[in-house]
This record gives sequence, structure tokens and C-alpha cells, in this order.
Amino acid sequence: MSDTALRDHFSAMARNSAWSNHRLLIACEQLTPAEFAQERTSFFPSIQLTLNHNLIVDHIYMADMIGVGRANTGLEGDVPFPDASDLKKAQQEFDDTLIAFCDGLGPANLDRIVSISWGTGDTSRESIRNLLSHLFVHQIHHRGQAHAMLAGTKVPPPQLDEFFLNYDAPRRQGDPYS
Repeated sequence: MSDTALRDHFSAMARNSAWSNHRLLIACEQLTPAEFAQERTSFFPSIQLTLNHNLIVDHIYMADMIGVGRANTGLEGDVPFPDASDLKKAQQEFDDTLIAFCDGLGPANLDRIVSISWGTGDTSRESIRNLLSHLFVHQIHHRGQAHAMLAGTKVPPPQLDEFFLNYDAPRRQGDPYS
């Protein structure tokens, strides 16, 4: 895959991520605060924790990629946004930043190596292309868990797989990022 094609792919993935987050968080806004925070069975024990974790990790990897350091994400604790509406706003702000980052990638950016200090004390050197690939997989992984937990509530989980195909375009009509 050429660097231009890969940049375009990452830009599309960033838009897909923003679109999926938007749809999922609109559904979460229909939950009461107690339902949003309710303990459920999953990797993280609530929808609230799962989606806050996704945003925290988004910020951590962006800090790695832009070189400001993981300690400078500006987020505090495991649940910086206990309210679904506040989380939706913060996630949209991040998603817009990620889209702009991906849209601005050039060949030198894709191969740029960043050093990451992990919580284990280990350090690794990773390319931007691999970090972005991991970031998108991480987001999908945890959004799927939140989606499954949402299925156990009164709020129907939204479709999150209607983004790339022309066939699905009518289903996305009017949605941001589509």
C-alpha cells in the first residue's frame, strides 16, 4: 500500500471511529447516570468505565505521537467524564483532533518512530503507522464491549458497521463524519 493510500485509510478510519463514537454515545445519553455507571459483565465493569478508558487511551497514544508525553493528557482518574453527555463532547473534540492528525500525515510521519514508556517500566520504539493501527483496533475492541453491555439495557445499541460501503450510505444520511 502506498503511503498516500495508507494516509487515506487512516483518515477514513479516524472518521469511522468518530462516527461510531458519536452513534454509541448518543445511545448512552439515553441511559440514566446510574445505568451508565451500573456494574455489568465485561473487561471493564461498566459502560462508563469502558468508554472513558477508550478516551483516556486515545489521549495517551496521541500524546505519544505528537511528542508531548503521556503525563500531559490533561485527564484525571479512571473516569474523567462520569456523564455521558460530557464524555460525548470530549470524545468529539478528540475525534476531530485525530481526524486532523491523520489528514495531515505524510510519508515521513508514517515511518516516524516514537519512544513509549509503558506503565510496566518497559520502553518500546513504535512507528506512527503501527501506533495508529493499534489505536483503531483498541477503539473497536472496547466499543464492541460497550455495545454488548448496552444491549443489556432498555436502549437498543446502534449499528456501528454501516460506514464504508456505498450500500450503507442511506443509513448514515445526516450523521456527522459520514
